[in-house]
Formats: sequence, structure tokens, C-alpha cells
Amino acid sequence: MKKIDDIKLGKFLSLVLRHKPETIGITLDKNGWADVNELIEKVKLSERYIDMEILERIVRENNKKRYSFNEDKTKIRASQGHSIEVELNLKEMTPPKILYHGTAIRFLKSIKEKGILKMNRQYVHLSMDIETARNVGKRHGEVVILPVDIDGLKKIRHKFYLSENNVWLTYDIPSKYILWNKIIY
Repeated sequence: MKKIDDIKLGKFLSLVLRHKPETIGITLDKNGWADVNELIEKVKLSERYIDMEILERIVRENNKKRYSFNEDKTKIRASQGHSIEVELNLKEMTPPKILYHGTAIRFLKSIKEKGILKMNRQYVHLSMDIETARNVGKRHGEVVILPVDIDGLKKIRHKFYLSENNVWLTYDIPSKYILWNKIIY
């Protein structure tokens, strides 16, 4: 199987494990885990080829480390980014002083008015570095990087969590906690 096929299959797995498990007729448990054997069987029924070797390669080589196995590799889940309700058992953590949110310039007016909203996901996603934020934002169009005032958010007891793949997760961020004088185009 070629790398491009892994990417396409990885995107399909993202759809199934983060948003629509019903697409292939599986269910996720309350923590977002899917049975690996059932996942492989149902993906094959959707006229896509996958086996354990391919699944392990996708998990290992995904550039965003989007998926993880349990210890004995009988279950798999997405690390974050769910639009369906799952409990990832995240622990509250203290983030660095500045985190970044990558988005498209076309969303700036709305963000200035309403802040950074989680929209259809469980959390707002923040990056530790500008380059990662840029890569996230470019999916939506011309990119802008918004530095977020973490100290200010901590003063109002805003909570932060770090996902298994090192994405910082939090709740909606009011506009006044964006460092508008430091945005990066």
C-alpha cells in the first residue's frame, strides 16, 4: 500500500473514530475506544483494505499522532478532536505562558466578537509552537496565528488539558485573552 493510501485511510479513520462511527456500523465506548478487530472488519466491508499491519503503521506514522492503541492493541481511539461526546480522562495541566491558535483570516471578525469557540468539538485546540498552529490553520484558508494569554486565563480559573498527542485542549476563549498586538500573519 502506498503512503497516499495510508493518508486517505487515516482520514477515513479520523471520520469514524472522531465524528461518525456509525458510518461503518461500529460503536465507541464512553471513553472513545473501538474494538480493533471490529474496526478492521467493518472498514473492509466499506470497500477499503486494511489489516492490523496497516492500522499499526497508520497509528505509528500519522504526523499528528492522532490515534492510540490500548496496551494490548485490542482497542483504538482518536487522541482528541471528537465532535461526539467521549470521556478521554484528561488530567488538568498547567500550560506554558503562551499557546497558539491557528485559524483562517476570514474568521478574525467573528473571533474578535465572540472569542475562540470550540464549535462542534469538545474543546478548543491550542498548539505549543507557531509552526504547528500554522499547519492547523492552513486547512481553513489564508492563515493567521493567534497567541493566547494563558496567564490571564489562569487568573479566571480557565482549565487546560494536554492530549496524548500533545495538543492543548481548553474551553471557549474570550476575545480579550487573545494577544491581538502579537498576532502573526
